[in-house]
Amino acid sequence: MSAGQSLVVGVDVGGTFTDLFVLDEAGRSARVVKVPSTRGEEARGFMNGIAQVAGDARAISTIVHGTTVGTNALLERKVARTGIITTAGFRDVLEMRRRDRPRTWGLRGDYQPIVSRDLRLEVDERVLADGTVHAPVNLEQVEAAARSLMAQGCEAVCVFFVNAYANPVNEAQAVARVRTIWPNEHVTAASEVLPEIREFERCSTAVLNAALQPVVGSYLNRLESDLQEHGFKGELLVVQSNGGVMSRQTACGLPVRTALSGPAAGVIACAAIARAAGFPDVVTGDMGGTSFDVSLVAAGEASLSAQTSIDFGMVVRAPMIQIETIGAGGGSIASVDAGGLLQVGPESAGSTPGPACYGRGNTRPTVTDANVLLGRIAADRPLGGGLLARMDVALARAAIEAHVARPLGLDVHAAAEAILTVANAKMAGAIRLVSIERGHDPRKFAYMPFGGGGALHVCAMMNEVGTEYGIVPRFPGVTSALGCVMADMRHDGVQTLNVALDGLDEDDLRARIDDLARICQERLDSAGVAFEVVHESIELDMLYVGQSHTVRVEVGRPELSRAGIAAAFEQAYRAAFGRSLAGIPVRILNLRYARIGRRPKFDLTLLAPTGTEMPAALGTQTVFHAGQWHDAVRYARLDLPVDARVDGPAILEQADTTIWIEPGFSGRVDTLGNLLISRVGT
Repeated sequence: MSAGQSLVVGVDVGGTFTDLFVLDEAGRSARVVKVPSTRGEEARGFMNGIAQVAGDARAISTIVHGTTVGTNALLERKVARTGIITTAGFRDVLEMRRRDRPRTWGLRGDYQPIVSRDLRLEVDERVLADGTVHAPVNLEQVEAAARSLMAQGCEAVCVFFVNAYANPVNEAQAVARVRTIWPNEHVTAASEVLPEIREFERCSTAVLNAALQPVVGSYLNRLESDLQEHGFKGELLVVQSNGGVMSRQTACGLPVRTALSGPAAGVIACAAIARAAGFPDVVTGDMGGTSFDVSLVAAGEASLSAQTSIDFGMVVRAPMIQIETIGAGGGSIASVDAGGLLQVGPESAGSTPGPACYGRGNTRPTVTDANVLLGRIAADRPLGGGLLARMDVALARAAIEAHVARPLGLDVHAAAEAILTVANAKMAGAIRLVSIERGHDPRKFAYMPFGGGGALHVCAMMNEVGTEYGIVPRFPGVTSALGCVMADMRHDGVQTLNVALDGLDEDDLRARIDDLARICQERLDSAGVAFEVVHESIELDMLYVGQSHTVRVEVGRPELSRAGIAAAFEQAYRAAFGRSLAGIPVRILNLRYARIGRRPKFDLTLLAPTGTEMPAALGTQTVFHAGQWHDAVRYARLDLPVDARVDGPAILEQADTTIWIEPGFSGRVDTLGNLLISRVGT
């Protein structure tokens, strides 16, 4: 860190707000900043936040950015026009997928791949599954295909040859030829993005990477240019979907790894906060304006998956934190369908025009409108970041009356509570999805809400799922930005082996691991960041012969022998399925490697309350709950000292969120400033 550079800033750009968490390493202090996002011009909202952080950007040593630019571009299909050059006979891999359907039981279903068929061109080449070059690539065809795609207005191109994971020689030659004539750097080789067996997943991941390169690359390059104009001379890092961070240059080349990076950063922060609070097992729930993102942390570690689907048919195969997303945010719209059933979401009012109570033209009710009408959010409080000075209760009432109360024949307050009941049921279903369906009992986990709206529903979630404790972080509305500051730098590599364990060449395996370690270390070094320590993770995807799905087996350097790997596989298989299959041969499908650079740890005590006296209440507020009105006491949450206890019904207010403690529940402030919520008497 240069002299005068003492600020580390985490930035999470959401649909409604851009959140910043600012750590002053010299002064050992932290603060939060929240500004309205600028939809479609995310860089402007980002820079507005930076301007509030520091008058002189030269005081900032590192900016870590969690971005949804790539995810939103895929969901909205606002990506670059992209072409594919592929092996003859394989142009429809992207469209055939895994023979799945958007609606499992429907007779019809429409699907439009991200690249239309006229932009998927074939060339002659063939590598066999064992890596043998059966036919060399026809480079004249490759050049003609590239020129055709350029003539059709393609800004990016992906070269995908069917067995390039086994031997990339043909694909590498084709990419080299394309790069000699392509007008920009947006040329993706599928074997460089994902050198792994299974052609659809490799093709999908590489094509999405190519389609995102112009979008994410231009955004990050513009961002860095704006920062430099304001005097910033530090490092700009980007959060990956695996919870680690990478350099801006790596993110521009591999933008597909930024999918879900914002929610991933939030899970990293929650895991660290929960561990420090003595709760290694938590379910996290990020409730923003549009969605509710759920993840599970077991034994202090976030769960990683090998792949995810951004939308139907948009498969990304890359290590990422397991997150389930449903349309149940504060802006989710409530309606009564043709069958007379109350629905909440997935359509959202977002930040523009926003909930009806924002007074910006929306007349349909949302979850936020229900919370405002029922008194759980004080309408006269400014909405964080200067978005609104106050909210209009009358507009919320009118929307709920017209679209829910009258169609269902309910009192308007009963209708508002019905909206929340449906939304809570949907969120509880998502929690069960990440816990029960993966073999975990959610009652043994604490529930940690974050995001702007999560703490309003913490007690309801505890009731719905049966958890004993709720943990509301000190700054729940900016938890993802805090996670950006906490995240370590991480790079992953994968390589398909597809060998029988009995025939494994142990020396070859070690050599492949060393190659991946070198590549990942080079990427760590490119960021120019100092680490406290660097360590590695080695995993093997293994299965019994005849099986289709693999078990991920973690091994250390000492276990890299046939006997050591066999023992590790049996242990992992028994843990997953309760038994092993003696006598059946075992295969190793893929080698997975990760290299993690541990950044200096964030001291959570910086968030602890400094006061010692219980503050005076802000007053009382009438809240409608369980069919009747209650007088709820109001407090400024950040003024509560350690060990302060507040019994429900109560409302705790802070700039980034509101906490609703229901009757029968109690909240206590722990030594780190978290609010631990439990049922009265427990």
